[in-house]
Order: sequence, then structure tokens, then C-alpha cells
Amino acid sequence: AEPVVGHLIGLPERGDSPVDRVVVRQGRLPLDSEPTSVVVSEGFAAVRHLGPGRTFAALVNGKKQTLHVVGIGLAPDYIYATRGGAFPDDRNFGVVWMPRNPLAAAYAMEGAFNHVSLRLERDANPRAVIDALDRLLGPYGGTNAYGRDEQLSHRILSQEIDEWKVIGTVIPSIFLAVTAFLLSVVLGRQITTQREQIAALKAMGYDNATLVGHYLGQVAVIVALGVALGIGIGWWFGSAVTALYAEFFHFPAYRFRMPAWVLATATAIIAVAAVGGAIGAVLEAVRLAPAEAMRPPFPGCYRPTIAERLSLGRFLTPAMRMTFRNMERKPWRAALTTLGIAAAMAIVVSGLFWRDAIDYMLDVQFAIAQRGDVEIAFTEPTSTRARSEIERMPGVIRAEGAREIPVRLVSGHHEYRTVLSGLPPDGELRRLLDEDAGPVAIPPQGILLTDRLALRLGVRPGDRIEVDFLTGERRRAWVSVAGTSADLIGLAAYMNLAALTRLAGEPDTLSSFSVRLDRAHDEALYRELKSYPRIATVASKLAMLQNFRDTMGRNILFFTSVLTVFAAVIAVGVVYNNARIALQERAWELASLRVLGFTRGEVSVFLLGELAFELALALPLGCGLGYGMAWMMVWATHSDLIAIPLIVAPRSYALAAFAVVAAGIASAMIVRRRIDRLDLVGVLKSRE
Repeated sequence: AEPVVGHLIGLPERGDSPVDRVVVRQGRLPLDSEPTSVVVSEGFAAVRHLGPGRTFAALVNGKKQTLHVVGIGLAPDYIYATRGGAFPDDRNFGVVWMPRNPLAAAYAMEGAFNHVSLRLERDANPRAVIDALDRLLGPYGGTNAYGRDEQLSHRILSQEIDEWKVIGTVIPSIFLAVTAFLLSVVLGRQITTQREQIAALKAMGYDNATLVGHYLGQVAVIVALGVALGIGIGWWFGSAVTALYAEFFHFPAYRFRMPAWVLATATAIIAVAAVGGAIGAVLEAVRLAPAEAMRPPFPGCYRPTIAERLSLGRFLTPAMRMTFRNMERKPWRAALTTLGIAAAMAIVVSGLFWRDAIDYMLDVQFAIAQRGDVEIAFTEPTSTRARSEIERMPGVIRAEGAREIPVRLVSGHHEYRTVLSGLPPDGELRRLLDEDAGPVAIPPQGILLTDRLALRLGVRPGDRIEVDFLTGERRRAWVSVAGTSADLIGLAAYMNLAALTRLAGEPDTLSSFSVRLDRAHDEALYRELKSYPRIATVASKLAMLQNFRDTMGRNILFFTSVLTVFAAVIAVGVVYNNARIALQERAWELASLRVLGFTRGEVSVFLLGELAFELALALPLGCGLGYGMAWMMVWATHSDLIAIPLIVAPRSYALAAFAVVAAGIASAMIVRRRIDRLDLVGVLKSRE
């Protein structure tokens, strides 16, 4: 029942254009002799189940026509299908291409045009061309030329690519750093536990170079296997992300590439970390004389812990004392293990942050700021009497009008094209908000700017800016900045409705309405609105939210799921390898305790208690690191169209902690099983 909006574009007589060319995905282009044949944009056709041979009805300049679909297509200026907002809407917005002559006849525009795209020479100055176009087309109603960098689809796609450059650099760098640390520590500690075997080989005549070469060969095998597995997983992940964005942005073709320098860089980092971790431990082991190396290491020197020195020892059990003393004896090892677990948790938090930020942004924008259920826009400004007419329609509880005028705001050498909205001072359905999501009052005079627009123009409250109206008489006025608001979507400007109409020199008119509905009668309202030819768009807030969650929500879920799995793997790697090597290092001690009468559970506490304490320390540290990563990504992915709020919900911290703790418990259970199967006689004899 909801009205669907289409954007009609006339195709030239030869059926195609050298600029903004239509790529036909199915069917064909319409012929000049087929006035009602059309090509429909692919995203809209997929959602609405349209294809060659189907028909649909449309109001073309107020007259109902039946259009016949002969093809499905794409065009570069509509790869991001939107009616002008920051969110795509394939469900309720479609682009329709049809022969130019019948379209021009329907709007009485034979021999005329209302949109032009230009291709420039390689050495042309875009700014000079734009100025010349404004002078040339201004008398004929030209609203202001702009470069491709301000074209909406290009702008959104460019910002999205810039954001992925940051995400694709920061998160993989953290993964590589944690992986390199883990590999270095594990190899170093593994080789340290084999010092007696190294000494025996040296005593049998093997030289240092042969031993070093043996371990470097082992490292080469590990790196080769890891790189091969990483290439496979990376190729799958990259292809999946590329496919999601190709569907989201409607590219006619896409191809995922894995540059050679990316593989070389990742391989080099892992290889350097592995070789560094192995070579240090090997050199330390081979420097010892065989007789010295074959001796057991000297027993560690244990001292009272800090808690004991603070007279808190009575609160510690013997197992806790042994655990804390061992951690204080090797503080760097405990700190690095804690940092590795915290980094894994931070990765999960940084992935879940996107979902929290989007949820908060939608709640603020569509529940607190935009409190109406439907937004109605007219093809041209209409009288304020239209409000009473709309309020009489079925299901309408309240209607508030607004006037939107395209303007160019200028301050010094800064300028920005946007929409200046005139709002009623007593409005309830469209609210301006401050940084705390509190309401901002519409001043009787002056202009309100969003905080990011004020920053871009370099102005503060009290400064004066130039307002160039891009419609009507093209007036130019100077207005004081009365304050700022904290809109999360777009860079906009606002004024008191009466003050705006006076400034623009036009009678009291309205160009849009925000409507609150009785949801039980919404379909009756939509059916009635379809019969009004002067209504350009009818946007349902509920439909916009559902469309957004069906598209971007799926992308966010995929991204966060992959990050969570990767982070859990890192957590398992850190915890399990630390526990496994600690078991190798302390097997003789644990076996001795078992012989002395300690149970398996008590012996496990001595080893796993240290891991549990490191895990407990890593949780708050991981929360802080995750928040820091989220802040860094918000700062690095700054966008004009959408301000991503720095919001991390408690549930995200809880889920990240659960993932890390679950990985730790799984690792502890594996190590506990190995402790239970410890060969006491074999371990104690090997020491002799």
C-alpha cells in the first residue's frame, strides 16, 4: 500500500548515452517507437519482482500510465539508489529509463532538458567549468552545477571506500601484531624447554649452524602452512565482502583481487616474528656448553608476593601464593600473555561496536529527532492551507509543515551546498538535538547549523555567513549563526519557518509535511495519497528502518561474526599455548606434587590458576583497548553524510568477555586433560 517513488530519465534517440551509460543486465533498451517501454533499475526490480514482460502503473506528471518493462539495467550515477538521503531504499525507490521524446511530451518539455552531465577534457579546470555553467544556465533555471565529488552515489561510495581502507588497515595490523607476538613467544618458550636435547646433540658433534638451521626449517614449515591457510581464508573473506558491497552498491561487474604486496607484507611480518622468536631462544641454548645445558635449570628464586608484604598473606591459600609468586618471578611473561588475551577481546569489542553505534544512531534519528511516522514531500511549494487538508485524511493524528530550499552557504573561502529547512517553533515531530540528544529550540532569528557543518565552514555562534538561494529569485543574504545542533545524518541548516520565508522573499509556503499516524489506518492514507499528483514522495519511517536493517544490518552481522571467530581463535592460541608450554616447563614440579599426595584438581589449580588470573586481568584491559580501537576507527572514518557515534553497549563488552572466557575454558579443559594423563614415573625419571 505504501507509495513507491520512481525517478524517470529520458534516453536519447539513439538509445544510449556516452555519459552515464545504462548497462543492460536483462532484456534490452526501449525503442523510440515504444513510448511506454522502460528499463528499470536492478535493485528495485529484484525487490519488486519485475522483469522483462512485466507491467506497472505510474503517475507521470499527474497522469496514470501503464509502463512495460523491456529491460533491467544499471547506471553509474545510481549505483547507490537513494532519493537523496544517506540510506539506500531499493524497496520504495526505483530508477526508470524510457525514450526521451514521450517523456518530454508528458511534461511539455519538447526540445528542453532539466539535467545535464558533462565530460571534461583531461586538463580542464572543473571549478572554472562550474562557474561558467552557473553563468550560462542561471537565467534558465539552473540550480547550481557541481563536480562528480559532490554527486551523491560517488560521494557515498568514495567515503565507504575510505572507511574500508581504515578498517582494512587497522584490524589486520592488530591481528598480525598479536599473531606475531604469539608465534614468537610460543616458539621461544618451546625451544627453551628443549635445551637438554640441544645440548645432547652438541655433545654428539652437531655444530651450532646445523642446530640453528634445523629450527629455522621448522619455522619455515610453520610459516608456509600458516600463509597457505591465511591465503585461503583471506580470499574467501575478501570475496564475500566484495560480493556484499557489489550487491549493496549495484555494480555492473566486480572482481576481488589480492595484491601481491599484501601477501608479501603479511608473510614477511610473520616470518620475521617467527625467526626472531626462534633464533633468540636457539642462540641462548647453543651458547651453553653441553655439560652445562644438560643440567636442569637452577631452581627459581621465590620471594613473598606484594600481597604478603602488605600483610594480606593470610587471605591467600597456599595454591594462590604459589601462583602469585610464580607470576611475580616472571612478570614479563604474565604481562605479555595478559596483553595477548586483552587484544583478542578488543578485536571482538571493535567489531560489535558497529552494531551498537548503528542501533544508537537509528534510535536517536528515528525515535527522538524524527518523531513522525510518514514524511510527505510536494513536487513544488504549496500553500499552508494544505496542512488542514492533510489532517483530514484517514489515520492522520498530527501534521507539521516545513519549507526546504536548496542553498549554498559561504564563509570566507569555505562553502557548502545543502538544504536550508524552515521549521515551526512549536513543532513536535521534527526535533533538533544537542550532543546529549536533548531538544534544541528553533531561534526566532538566525540560522542553526549542524556542528559538523559549522566546523566545515569554520564558523561559531555569533558569526555571520552568506546564504545563496539556488531557486526562485536567487537571493543572497547574510545571516547570523544562532547556534548548532548535533545531527547524526547529513550536514544541514535550519531556521524559523517564518524567518526563512521572509529571507527568501516568498509567501508562506510549505514543501513537506511530517505526519503522525494511527497505524490502524495507514493503508487507507497511502491509497489516498497515491491520487494526489502534486505529491512527490511519501516516505514511511517504518519501511526505511526495515529496509536499512535488511541491507546494512546483514553486512554488519557478517563482519562482526567473522571478527568474533578470528578473535576467539587468537584467544585460544594465546591461552592454550601458554598453558601447554607451562605444563612442559613445570611437569617435573607438578609430578613431584602428585607424588607428595596432592590431587589432580589441586595440581591443576597451581597451573591453571595463573591462567585464570591472567584472564581476569585481561578482561578489563580488553574493554579499554576495545573502546580505544572503536574511537580510533570513528576518528579515522570521518564522513560528511553520517556521524558514527562512539557507543559501545554493555552487551558488547559482555559478549566479548564471554567469547574470550569460553576460549579460555576450552583451552583449560584440554590442558587439564593432559595434566590428568601425566606420566609421573616418566616425568620424574627424565629429570634424572
